[in-house]
Amino acid sequence: MIGSVDLLYSILGFWVGLLVGMTGVGGGSLMTPLLILLFGIHPATAVGTDLLYAAATKSAGTLVHGLNRNIDWRIVRRLAVGSVPMTALTLLVLSRFGVHSDAVYGVITGMLSGALGATAAALIFRKEILAFYAVRVGELAPRRTALLTVSVGAVLGLLVLISSVGAGALGVIALILLYPRLPTRQIVGSDIAHAVPLTLVAGIGHWMLGSIDWHLLSALLAGSLPGIVIGSYFSVRVPDTILRLTLATTLLLVAGKLAL
Repeated sequence: MIGSVDLLYSILGFWVGLLVGMTGVGGGSLMTPLLILLFGIHPATAVGTDLLYAAATKSAGTLVHGLNRNIDWRIVRRLAVGSVPMTALTLLVLSRFGVHSDAVYGVITGMLSGALGATAAALIFRKEILAFYAVRVGELAPRRTALLTVSVGAVLGLLVLISSVGAGALGVIALILLYPRLPTRQIVGSDIAHAVPLTLVAGIGHWMLGSIDWHLLSALLAGSLPGIVIGSYFSVRVPDTILRLTLATTLLLVAGKLAL
């Protein structure tokens, strides 16, 4: 028999899955802060559980994008070269402080609030950011592009491990700036493919630190999987601008609440 709390978790999973299916972002950006604010889940447990949740859901997305040849594995490798070592290093630092300590609590909530604000800004000002970059910087040399891709991976590894936010909107915009000639579908597919090893390594690290709630994870997945399917179906029927502004407004409100 499903308990009332489990049902609420599944409803949350369905709602977040619906948004992810419609917009391509919002998984970590919404799931982690809502688990903290609505259900009182400890930030470390919310982040760790959400990371494995993301690894499971994005594995399915990677399979679809891979079959459709929408993944540039060269980019995925470059990102992983930066993100996986950074994730391991950050895990080592967290283990020394204790993942449920007051210090780590403050670091997680602070970085989560900042990452949400940055994600919201990226959603709202995406066109302006791309236009500014195209005029001021333009297309980079191949070697510099490769080095910057590794650096982006390192930044994402740090952000995602501590806050579970960043692999979606921030990762996509960074790749668009670095690879302006690459079709958007391959940018999105490559970003999703990179998110799988990143969230899996980070999630396993949180598991080793004791910050995974497996019961919560199963309840979230029960709701999110059908939500992603339905959201994907309706993604072409709702204007992109409305979706992005709605999600960005939600993220700003959540970030403000966490910062208080």
